Amino acid sequence: MTPDPRLLLGKPVRERILSEVRSKTQAAGRIGKLVSISIGDVPEVAVYVRNQARAAAAAGLPFDQEFWGGDITQEECKQLLQRMNDDPEVLGVILQRPVPEHINVRSLQSAIHPLKDVEGMNPASIGNIVYNDVAMAPCTAAAAVELIRDTGLDMKGLEVVMVGHSEIVGKPAAMMLMAEGATVTVCHHLTRSVAMHSRRADVVVVAVGKAHLIGADMVKPGAAVIDIGINQIVEPDGSTRIVGDVDTDAVKEVAGWITPVPGGVGPVTVSILMRNAIRAYERQQAAGWRN
Repeated sequence: MTPDPRLLLGKPVRERILSEVRSKTQAAGRIGKLVSISIGDVPEVAVYVRNQARAAAAAGLPFDQEFWGGDITQEECKQLLQRMNDDPEVLGVILQRPVPEHINVRSLQSAIHPLKDVEGMNPASIGNIVYNDVAMAPCTAAAAVELIRDTGLDMKGLEVVMVGHSEIVGKPAAMMLMAEGATVTVCHHLTRSVAMHSRRADVVVVAVGKAHLIGADMVKPGAAVIDIGINQIVEPDGSTRIVGDVDTDAVKEVAGWITPVPGGVGPVTVSILMRNAIRAYERQQAAGWRN
């Protein structure tokens, strides 16, 4: 079956990025390991860890998993992270979410040294984006930008509407697109008419967590639509399925490109994590941390 040319699939982009990273890891020699940290028993985290481990193997990056008990204290977490910051064998740290309620995840993200912050979650990493330093940007935001680039559209002067303004996706994605020369409008729950803005956009990026928020009447013909949302809906027969924030079947009849959910942004996100890891290695070298 011929794939729908309107679907902007993540897998080819993922494979390209992992291949680029692998060529660099092979040239680098001893590079250190990525460490995944899971706190408490959260079954859904296992899927993320498994995908990251596969991507790391494909990219030639050593990958270790640590499981911390759900009763660990905030202070104990910070002490363990500090040891990883000081350990030359640790290339980067991945803090899996969600975490137990008594753990302040933002505080832990701040405790990971910016040069080992491969997820781009440390406030310093996010703040760097304001200065057009996007090398260690949050992975999902960077994946959205990568997929827009994959369309071949010229970023300079591109009209982009970002629906959603979270600190780890919407805001950094908007800043990254501005760094590329795009004109960006950010919509959120207080925006009076999202459709008024989205209908004039060359690119619509959506990350709000509301199933099928964006319909065909909200998209300009030929526009690119990047759907970051992941929502579980219950069908009339009681079965469940994963859908995005966009009504894909309806919107693809209007859009020039659209990312499916699943299979769009997700595969690229994990490859960006590996690209951030090799960039962390390069920055650690430049800082004199590695030979």
